Amino acid sequence: MEKNGNNRKLRVCVATCNRADYSKLAPIMFGIKMEPEFFELDVVVLGSHLIDDYGNTYRMIEQDDFDINTRLHTIVRGEDEAAMVESVGLALVKLPDVLNRLKPDIMIVHGDRFDALALATSAALMNIRILHIEGGEVSGTIDDSIRHAITKLAHYHVCCTRSAEQHLISMCEDHDRILLAGCPSYDKLLSAKNKDYMSVIRMWLGDDVKSKDYIVALQHPVTTDIKHSIKMFELTLDALISFNKRTLVLFPNIDAGSKEMVRVMRKKGIEHHPNFRAVKHVPFDQFIQLVAHAGCMIGNSSCGVREVGAFGTPVINLGTRQIGRETGENVLHVRDADTQDKILQALHLQFGKQYPCSKIYGDGNAVPRILKFLKSIDLQEPLQKKFCFPPVKENISQDIDHILETLSALAVDLGGTNLRVAIVSMKGEIVKKYTQFNPKTYEERINLILQMCVEAAAEAVKLNCRILGVGISTGGRVNPREGIVLHSTKLIQEWNSVDLRTPLSDTLHLPVWVDNDGNCAALAERKFGQGKGLENFVTLITGTGIGGGIIHQHELIHGSSFCAAELGHLVVSLDGPDCSCGSHGCIEAYASGMALQREAKKLHDEDLLLVEGMSVPKDEAVGAVHLIQAAKLGNAKAQSILRTAGTALGLGVVNVLHTINPSLVILSGVLASHYVHTVKDVIRQQALSSVQDVDVVVSDLADPALLGAASMVLDYTTRRIC
Repeated sequence: MEKNGNNRKLRVCVATCNRADYSKLAPIMFGIKMEPEFFELDVVVLGSHLIDDYGNTYRMIEQDDFDINTRLHTIVRGEDEAAMVESVGLALVKLPDVLNRLKPDIMIVHGDRFDALALATSAALMNIRILHIEGGEVSGTIDDSIRHAITKLAHYHVCCTRSAEQHLISMCEDHDRILLAGCPSYDKLLSAKNKDYMSVIRMWLGDDVKSKDYIVALQHPVTTDIKHSIKMFELTLDALISFNKRTLVLFPNIDAGSKEMVRVMRKKGIEHHPNFRAVKHVPFDQFIQLVAHAGCMIGNSSCGVREVGAFGTPVINLGTRQIGRETGENVLHVRDADTQDKILQALHLQFGKQYPCSKIYGDGNAVPRILKFLKSIDLQEPLQKKFCFPPVKENISQDIDHILETLSALAVDLGGTNLRVAIVSMKGEIVKKYTQFNPKTYEERINLILQMCVEAAAEAVKLNCRILGVGISTGGRVNPREGIVLHSTKLIQEWNSVDLRTPLSDTLHLPVWVDNDGNCAALAERKFGQGKGLENFVTLITGTGIGGGIIHQHELIHGSSFCAAELGHLVVSLDGPDCSCGSHGCIEAYASGMALQREAKKLHDEDLLLVEGMSVPKDEAVGAVHLIQAAKLGNAKAQSILRTAGTALGLGVVNVLHTINPSLVILSGVLASHYVHTVKDVIRQQALSSVQDVDVVVSDLADPALLGAASMVLDYTTRRIC
């Protein structure tokens, strides 16, 4: 024996749950079997190995001449979330008797499956040492949580990459109990030199198929988003049918959602399609040859991003299941797809290419390292594992003012009339606000902005606020990457091709963000308002003009030329009134404050505006507020104008619902409450039934422009310091 000092053989229990983990464990099992003077091997088989629908893959273990000590039927059928939980529970009920009978010194557990979690839990509670294979990796689904949970239960760790090793160390695992060995399956992959690979290809795909002229597809459900993963699978099959190449499709694993995926296969006739071969299982030796000589592999299996790189075979990785994995250059990611077109395009890009072979996950010598590591385990060492926590200072700071300091942003709102600067806290509280009239010339305006920001920054020190940066909300089209106002609305003069970032950053020595006021309103709703936590929503600002912002998949949409969400200039009538943009019939020409002011003046000039109980002082300009007041007091013409304006806005919202299908529409600005009911009526009358249930609400934020400007700073800072 090596350093362990044990006087007897090390009794090793290898538990395998499915075809995938056996491909990693089998090389270790062969290695253990080859050294009977050091080891006794017990094999426990459970999970989908024992299910006919998944190929009865325990037979390949028998074919490899391993004695199976115990077969445990642990799968509760149903292929949904509840069945997975029940399967874990069933395994936990059955495993104690097995472990009591076998009394292993160490149990080898692989990966991140729910079955593996039951194995690790049972062994840990029964004081059996655990060696975990492939800990520290990151994929992108619930598997991450299971994998890391097993890491916490395991006493020893065999990892495949340097990054995984660093992750384990960061998780406070003892460095002395971590072995960077590489993936055991690579020992077989890198030595696979089957010259008769064509017979394997013909066996599975037909006599007329040539090397590099077929596809291997292997796609599993994503248990954290089953509905989306089934849709992605359906699109994948559509793309493969259109691509018209011979394809070997392997059935998905037993995770929740697999039953629905099989239904999709059968609905599309994949099992009887002349271009497809659908199989439940392929022996690993033959699977190696199939992927090594394929024109492409597609799906979301870890095999695609890990093992296939050893051959340089092109891979298309679909969805989020392997999103965190380290990959070679042979992998092309399609993270999301609404139609088959994106997947089809990926097939055209990847099919038939040959990439350099990748050895990210191993060099072919993992098993000798693992066996040496096993021999070094000292059974006399205390069983209780220790965690290597980093040192923590008791006192982060001795400065009470620093401890109590409020992290804040300077927010600037450039409106058509006023220029406002505010100190905004991380919680969205406006600590202090400053307001001045917006000057008409560029020079006066930029000087006033600098002056107000310098004064606010100085005041922030007195208020014990730490300013993290400056966010600016302005009308017009903005390039947020460069901090430049490309060109503005007619409301703000001399405001084209203006670099706002440089002078403010140079003066305040702070980072500066700039964006359009409509986009800022959407950002405010995402961080502080009714859009918080929503993946997709739209904000419409109803004020002097009409603007908007679109949040899609939690991100703000700017567009290719920073012109996205100019919702005020959606045309709702071909012969409508002139708009300030030069067109006519835009929403803004009907529903903006300027449009209502125009209509109010017309009524006033015709003596049709004022009703009983209403007056307009001679020195006061007639505006939208008077039109609204007249409508409230029963003026039928004013009511009609407001109803037309609300209808125009509603038609614009219907177009938005049909175009980007958000889950919520938020009306913001001073006119929002006057339009919301009409907008909802228009949606009920004009929208497709599939979007009529989308809610339309009025924003409850008092200052969306300022809060949105602040959120640009605070969101970035949160990512930096949290």
